[in-house]
Parts: sequence; C-alpha cells; structure tokens
Amino acid sequence: MEEIILLKLGELVLKGLNRRRFEDKLIANAQRRLRALGKFKVYTKQSTMYVEPQSPDCDMDRAYEAMSRVFGIVGLSRARACGKTKEEMLEAACSYLGDELSKAKTFKVESKRADKTFPMTSIQLSQWVGGELDERYPNLKVDVHSPELTVHLEVRDAAAYVHADPKPGAGGLPVGVNGRAVSLLSGGIDSPVASWMIAKRGIALDMVHFFSYPYTSEEAKEKVLTLAKELTPWCGRLIVHVVPFTDIQEELRRSCPEDLFTIIMRRFMMRIAAQVAGRVQAGAIVTGECLGQVASQTMEAMGVTSAVTDLPILRPVVGMDKEEIVTIARKIGTFETSILPYEDCCTVFTPRHPRLRPTEEECRAAEAGLDMEAMVRAAVEGIERIKIDP
Repeated sequence: MEEIILLKLGELVLKGLNRRRFEDKLIANAQRRLRALGKFKVYTKQSTMYVEPQSPDCDMDRAYEAMSRVFGIVGLSRARACGKTKEEMLEAACSYLGDELSKAKTFKVESKRADKTFPMTSIQLSQWVGGELDERYPNLKVDVHSPELTVHLEVRDAAAYVHADPKPGAGGLPVGVNGRAVSLLSGGIDSPVASWMIAKRGIALDMVHFFSYPYTSEEAKEKVLTLAKELTPWCGRLIVHVVPFTDIQEELRRSCPEDLFTIIMRRFMMRIAAQVAGRVQAGAIVTGECLGQVASQTMEAMGVTSAVTDLPILRPVVGMDKEEIVTIARKIGTFETSILPYEDCCTVFTPRHPRLRPTEEECRAAEAGLDMEAMVRAAVEGIERIKIDP
C-alpha cells in the first residue's frame, strides 16, 4: 500500500462544539500548501490528519517538509499503510524501516489500537512484532526505556500504519481561526519573529512596511520582501503594504522637538496601521517591540504609542531577551536576512537624546501644528500592495 503522511493534531483536539471549524481550517491550510506538490487527499479522523498521495508524481519529500510548518500540527510521520493483521504489520515494518532496523542497536515497538475490533491488545501486538523483529535482526536489543529506534504501529479503521518516531510539528493553532491582524514588518530581527509567534496563535496576517526612499534604499525594501517570503511557509500567502513614509518623517523633523521625533513617528505608524487594518478587516496591530530594548520601547513610550488607536496592540516578544528572539529567528529561517546591512526607516533622523518617558500631553502638544489627517491620508493613498506567495 502507499506511503502516507500522518499528522498529529495539537491543542485543537481540546476544543468543544467548534472543533470542526478548527479542523476544517487546518485541512484548508494544508491543502493550499500541497497544491503545487501533486494531488493529495487530506482529511481528519480520530485526532489524526491524513495526507494521502493520489498519483505517483506527488512530491512526498517536499510535502513532508511543508506539513512540518503548518500551525496546528504537533507531530508528523511518514508512514506505510498495510493490512490489519499482525503478519502484514511485521512485513511492513521490515520493508519500510529495514535500513533503520539494520543500523540500530536498541529498539522497542509501540502500538496503538484505535480500532477496538482488532483481536489483539496493544501490548500483545507490540510483544509479538517485537519478538519477531528481535529474531530477524541480530544487531537489535530490546530497550523499552531509551531505545535508539521506536517502531510505531497504529491500527485504525481503514488500515494499519507503520512508522518510526514522529518529527515535532509547528504546534499552535491553524492560521485564520483567530481572525486577522496587521503586523509592522521592519528589516530587523524582532518583527519577523513577532509575526511568526502571533501567526502560531491562529491569526492571519497582513504586513505593513514603512519605506523612506531615498533615505532607505530599494535594497532595504527588497530585504523586507525577502523576510515576508521567508515567513510564508508558516503563515501562507502574505500581502505587504509598503507605506511611503518619507514626507511624514521630513515634516516631523521640521516641526517636532528632536527628542520626541521617534515616539511621534511611531504614533503615525500606528495611525496608518489602523487605517490599513480597517481596509483588510483586521482586529489588531502586531509589533516586534521588546521592553527596554531601545528608547521607544519603555513602558511610557509604548503607552503613548498605543494611545492613538483603539485597536489592541499585540507585542509577542515584549518580555523576551535578544538571545531568545535570535534563537527563534534562526529556527524559522529569517535571521540571516534580518542581519543584512540595509537600514530601515526607524534609523532615519534618529535623535541624539530621545525622550525615555514621554507623556501623552507633550506628544499632543508637539503634534498640534500638524495636519495629521492629511498626512495619514496621503500615506495610505500611496500604499503599494505586494503579494508574496509561499
């Protein structure tokens, strides 16, 4: 019988009456990732999702890799389906896991009997298959505590399945089940990690990038688009809303106190992000702010920044240190791009002595002479929308 991919569902199995909605979203997300890799049948049964190739030209290697990045899945295995007899399971184990069985020194067999009509208990099946494997492979020794190789047998309704230890999945919840947010994507390390973390909680994303040409280069813009591309295996298709920000920054440099420049700039970012959120029906704004990392990320500064919008501001990395963020960036594949030496708009006109504890009152006073509505409207009207596919 054909090789398939078995996907173990995560916390969505704990859901109640709305569990079907979570599973349907997970199936839809998986099908989109598999579309370019061949014809697959995807369905869930007994807290497991099955990915079955429907034609010989299906790319199983790439499908397996793609499924490892689908949020909502905690473990995945490439498995061989076989008939539901102990003899067929033994032969499937020998043919499918023969190389691993020949190389390993210790092993054990673990069985799960979802089909309760199967005549043997899980323990009896494990003992029988384990005994036969022990005889066939003289190099093997049984170790039930810390084996080098575990042979997994699963007896389910349609067939039995044989596989080795599952690979950890992405975890979290299916993207889209918790609504949509806009995420501020700079060229740094933190914002891609923040975007990944919030997508893991089931939120679909639109990305917002503030571009200040000629103070920031076209290479800096391409760097951000590359970061978005690197997030798509986890988040699915993304739209990057590239906001022309030069005019706003130049006006703030002319009109605002230097020590408040950064915080007022970020208030404009929030106003514009809220406008984008309204356009795409998003319910929150996501940032990569980390408490105390820079002057604009003190509690007071974040409070003043948040005050310009009623939307929730989600800050997934706010309590993490830099090493923790870098570890995740390496894991998800964005770190090497993030450290490329292209500046983003946050480094333009950086004040020599930024205010660490600004107040709402002094920011409002500094903004009093600005035509904020016109400035925001002009930036929103000039947005370039770029679709990024996985």
